Amino acid sequence: MSNPKKNIENIRVDYNKSIIDYNQMPDSPFELFKLWLDKAILVDNDNANAFVLSTVSSKGLPSSRVVLLRGLDNNGLTFFTNYNSCKSLNIDVNNNVSINFFWPQLEKQVRILGIASKISPDESDIYFNSRPKQSQLGALLSNQSTEISLDHDYTNHLFKLEAEHVNKEVIRPKYWGGYVVKPEYFEFWQGRPSRLHDRLCYSYENDSWLKTRKAP
Repeated sequence: MSNPKKNIENIRVDYNKSIIDYNQMPDSPFELFKLWLDKAILVDNDNANAFVLSTVSSKGLPSSRVVLLRGLDNNGLTFFTNYNSCKSLNIDVNNNVSINFFWPQLEKQVRILGIASKISPDESDIYFNSRPKQSQLGALLSNQSTEISLDHDYTNHLFKLEAEHVNKEVIRPKYWGGYVVKPEYFEFWQGRPSRLHDRLCYSYENDSWLKTRKAP
């Protein structure tokens, strides 16, 4: 019989695919992040925009889940969700969030700390209208994060919605939309041999980005 504990203990990877050149660091972390993201898209186009979003509840309980990056500029990183979801309720009481990208093929990781806020309804409309119709209908059907029965079946509900929206535009529900996370801290992690990993940090202070390095 397989021994999971033994198998986990024996997993060993010696990272050696790249380095961080501390002599050629861009002034803005967004520039480096976009460069790394472009590389990630080249090696894994389906998953490069996936990241772990961590929030904290009113009781101080942390929660993490994988969401998808849907927008990026120098103002921040944008994702979309149900505004009644657990993550949104957490953001309502504490909008400090943590973001983590991990691209194993590149042995790269990016940690981001920032402030989350809702984007405008017009911006949410633009993105919602660009989604496939089935995804739009899914947003109408799912009361995200609420309890449902174990045998709940959305099939009939979906058929009904599809029939109601034949040749008809799906209107974005007000409880669905986007957040933008304005970063205050970036940490770029590059795997290195012997666990002596590179860690380049950017902290936003006095209207500029301060660059530092951390021990592995």
